[in-house]
Amino acid sequence: MNFNKTLSVAALALVIAYGHADAQIKKRPQPSPRNRPVSALAQLGANPLPVDKDVIIGKLPNGLTYYIRHNEQPQNRAELYLVNKVGSILETDAQQGLAHFTEHMAFNGTRDFPKNDLINYLQKSGVRFGADLNAYTSFDETVYQLPLPTDSAAVFANGFKILANWAGRVTFDPSEIDKERGVVLEEERLRGKNAQERLSQQTLPTLLNNSRYATRLPIGKEDILKTFTPETIKSFYHDWYRPDLQAVIAVGDFDVKKVEALIKANFSDLKNPTPEKPRAEYTVPPSPGTAVKVATDKEFPYMLAQIIVRHPQIVIKTDLGMLQGMRVQLFNYMLAQRISELQQKPEPPFLYARLNYGGFLGKMDAFTAVVVGKPDAFEKAVKAVAAETERARKFGFTSTEFERAKQAALVGIQNAYYERDKTNSANYVREYQQNFLKGEGIPGIEYEYNYYVSNMNKVNLEEVNAMAKKLITDQNRVIIVEGPEKDKDKLPDDKTILNWVNTAGNGVTAYVDNVTSKPLMEKAPEPGKIVSETQNDALGTTTLTLSNGIKVILKPTEFKNDQILLNGFAPGGTSLASDNDYTSASLAAAIIGSSGISEFNQGMLDKMLSDKNVDISPYITEITEGVRGSFSPRDLQTAMQLVYLYFTQPRKDADIWQGNINQTKALLANRGLDPGSVYQDTLSAVLSNYNFRGMPATVDRLNAASLDKAYNFYKNRFADASNFTFVLVGSFNPELIRPTLETYLGSLPVTNKKESFNNLKLYPAAGQINKTVYKGMDDKAVVQLIFSGNYTYNNANNMQLDALEEVLNIKLIERLREQESGIYSPGIKINYNKNPEARYTATINFTCASANVDKLIAATLDEINKIKQSGAQQTDIDKFKAEEARSTQVQLKQNVAWLGILSSAAQNNEDPEQILSHVKDLDNVTIQSVKETANKYLNTANLAKVILMPEKK
Repeated sequence: MNFNKTLSVAALALVIAYGHADAQIKKRPQPSPRNRPVSALAQLGANPLPVDKDVIIGKLPNGLTYYIRHNEQPQNRAELYLVNKVGSILETDAQQGLAHFTEHMAFNGTRDFPKNDLINYLQKSGVRFGADLNAYTSFDETVYQLPLPTDSAAVFANGFKILANWAGRVTFDPSEIDKERGVVLEEERLRGKNAQERLSQQTLPTLLNNSRYATRLPIGKEDILKTFTPETIKSFYHDWYRPDLQAVIAVGDFDVKKVEALIKANFSDLKNPTPEKPRAEYTVPPSPGTAVKVATDKEFPYMLAQIIVRHPQIVIKTDLGMLQGMRVQLFNYMLAQRISELQQKPEPPFLYARLNYGGFLGKMDAFTAVVVGKPDAFEKAVKAVAAETERARKFGFTSTEFERAKQAALVGIQNAYYERDKTNSANYVREYQQNFLKGEGIPGIEYEYNYYVSNMNKVNLEEVNAMAKKLITDQNRVIIVEGPEKDKDKLPDDKTILNWVNTAGNGVTAYVDNVTSKPLMEKAPEPGKIVSETQNDALGTTTLTLSNGIKVILKPTEFKNDQILLNGFAPGGTSLASDNDYTSASLAAAIIGSSGISEFNQGMLDKMLSDKNVDISPYITEITEGVRGSFSPRDLQTAMQLVYLYFTQPRKDADIWQGNINQTKALLANRGLDPGSVYQDTLSAVLSNYNFRGMPATVDRLNAASLDKAYNFYKNRFADASNFTFVLVGSFNPELIRPTLETYLGSLPVTNKKESFNNLKLYPAAGQINKTVYKGMDDKAVVQLIFSGNYTYNNANNMQLDALEEVLNIKLIERLREQESGIYSPGIKINYNKNPEARYTATINFTCASANVDKLIAATLDEINKIKQSGAQQTDIDKFKAEEARSTQVQLKQNVAWLGILSSAAQNNEDPEQILSHVKDLDNVTIQSVKETANKYLNTANLAKVILMPEKK
């Protein structure tokens, strides 16, 4: 289950969290800026949006809808989805949780793929379970995701058979149902059994106006999940998994005619039940005035308020609806900018805040204000957000704010348009899914871009200001307050919170927009020179050496039309700070990166860059310092100016420093209430051998830190650019950008210190470590097993550890999830690094019932011993090789992957050409090599067991 997009940081998070119950760990496709769902008060009766000419939409005689589009990003890949207008909202009282359980059962046996045959088959084809092969269940839909290679005709064709099996041929073997009960209950334990779940149980009836949505969370009820009969779940599947409520979406690098034939061949014989149950539509009904709910929990560490104003959902289907969607986009942008400015004050009135209008639930949209406040200043936080909301309602926005918002919107749609032939297939899937589920228009990027460009000037400020008055109202409004039980006396009651919200706007004045017309830099610095260059034809890279010693590695690509990625780095980092100065040093990059640049504070800088597609920020890690970012080719000069200024003119902002220090202290105040935080603090201590640098900050350490120390440390780390390496990957001509690099990188200051990092040995102590934390009122245990030690860092060893990681993942899913039914999903991660010292860490973690901790640890160690004694099974090695080969092929067509490859090679003094033989080198992974690797690195003599258990009663 993946907590996709949350509506807020608390109660609404549970609405979405339990509004999406996934069968596996999920990586949902992210919509491009132009595809973000925007709900609005659209005018009706306008011209319908056209349908993108590049998508084929059809319907079979049985009612099944299909969408097909040819798209070559990524090459030789396709995204296949089965979308069902079926979710937990359709469950009877006796079926609560069975929509989600049905989704689980689709992976546990169908007519053509009994038991786990489906997963085994796909893993052998290079499809990772959880990361690729996946599904989720929501209130109103259930969606199955199947990314496949298209260069194997047999595998690709079988993909449609798999979708059809999910659509109508799940077998519901009683023995498989009983095995899966524990897995689903463990998913509920993993995602729930916490303060947020308990608070949501208190607040959802008010938030959702006692509608059916409040009683149909997809995870369901434990007693039903434990006891339902096979007939009950079969009844749900029979009634609702039917062609007239289903769509097949296929987007990828394939022949569309062949795909259409495959869909017809696999889905035409599916039948609708007779008689059909009507698919009822449910809503969250409106209510007059304002409903209030105040809730507390013993383990909740924050004071939080939400103000939600519900409005009827309008789906954008027409050109005028699209125009209104543009107005909403501008409205949200301007509100976000105002909140950001408040956050930059020396005493920010809140710890976190957000104002936004967008989708809600139950055919409703909502204007939502969320605020997290300090325990001793909660009234101030609530009133600050309420006042800012009232300021927008009463006075609207200024003309300069409005123009910046329009520029930002045009930049976003322009970026999407420039990438129209490089758009990832998953983005199209998202569009078509919403078209099927909600009827959202899919006119295509060319229409959208032209509409934006032609109509942005038709959106006027008066319309947006009038819209603000309609969206921000005291009708159909809900106010939710949540806080720690120990601070209950500090929380307002219903009458008080209403008074805070209703009176906060008294006396507010119109917003004053402070802007500057100054350029980022008055004049360019004296440029340096390129003194040498080398070419690597195999990699397609050019390495330049500038006169100040900086190295620049350039890799031009055609993977994206409108993207350049940058990473500049040098050795050093906080390892060079003294213990006394460490806390200040650890805050330095974040503070400087939030303080603006040169004479411009962050608010002014954001306004100056609103019409640019550029994001540059400094960073300092334990052993490196640097700058990273992304930008459009047209904004290369601005990006390089920002890099230059972060080196030469960082800004010291006392307001930003004090605000961050105060907020961090406030967050620490109740940190000890949350079991997860207490456990994480202990885990961090163990992993760093109790070195304070590896542990969370304390109030005393924050009190000892200072802005001067942070600023001076930052200046020191960026005073010498001579040992910096910059990597640029993306859409550029190496010849054309040379003058810009010479000007802004070649002129960076140097002292030729040639510093490196210190090895502070922040890793677990040798030997066996057993640490148990007793915290939490629910039966929820968390286990981490950490193997660690010295390592010989090289490509051959790295590959063997990667293989061992995947073999462990496969075996522990089989043993702990499928056989023991004791966990939802294990987490296995083997990290290795060369600097500051060659070390490895192999971590296995899972969540389970406290009574099962010892049994599941024993089962884990048993599986490890089997690998040590006999090596991996050949079938598991084949799965790893197939998955690794497929993922490598995809990554080598991505700018972000190449940035990582080239940066890592430069930092570790490796040959980057190794990546070119990576797939071939997979042949070096064998049964014997995995056995040797397991024996060498999974050594229980160096094993730390860190466990979270509920409090003893």
